[in-house]
Amino acid sequence: MRPVPEYDARAWLLKALRETAHAMESLVWNVDDDALDRRPEPDEWSCRELVAHMAHMERRYTDWLERMGRTDDAPLKPFDGDTPDPSANAEDDAFDLMDEFSVQRQQTVYLLWSLDVEDWDRRGVHPYLGPLSITQVAREMNEHDLAHLWQLRRVCDRFETASV
Repeated sequence: MRPVPEYDARAWLLKALRETAHAMESLVWNVDDDALDRRPEPDEWSCRELVAHMAHMERRYTDWLERMGRTDDAPLKPFDGDTPDPSANAEDDAFDLMDEFSVQRQQTVYLLWSLDVEDWDRRGVHPYLGPLSITQVAREMNEHDLAHLWQLRRVCDRFETASV
């Protein structure tokens, strides 16, 4: 009988973060271009808005991780994760935004992968949340991914192109 491998939280987080872009792309791929901007309800985000939000948040999280990797107790700039990206343009193509997110996420995963075990404990200081470690930020990114993947699945399922 083969031994059960030990659970490696960092490896699991890296795998989960790496797979998010593929999961998002597979959801959005089957939605008609016209439906990408439809909101299921007036107070809900469209597929394009969700993808734009994910790209926007990835830039913010990566900024934090880069600061934390370079400087001890780096100051972390707060950002509002509950509103759509203020720089988002209504004409931005959902698939271009998806590509942007994918490239950014790949860079983030490479950054995290390059860290030593001790580096995952490096901290930054958020003005409202206090000290945060790289591990905590990576977990927050994963939780954010899961919440919006669920939301994106609901929206995409509603507007998915019927199969022939």
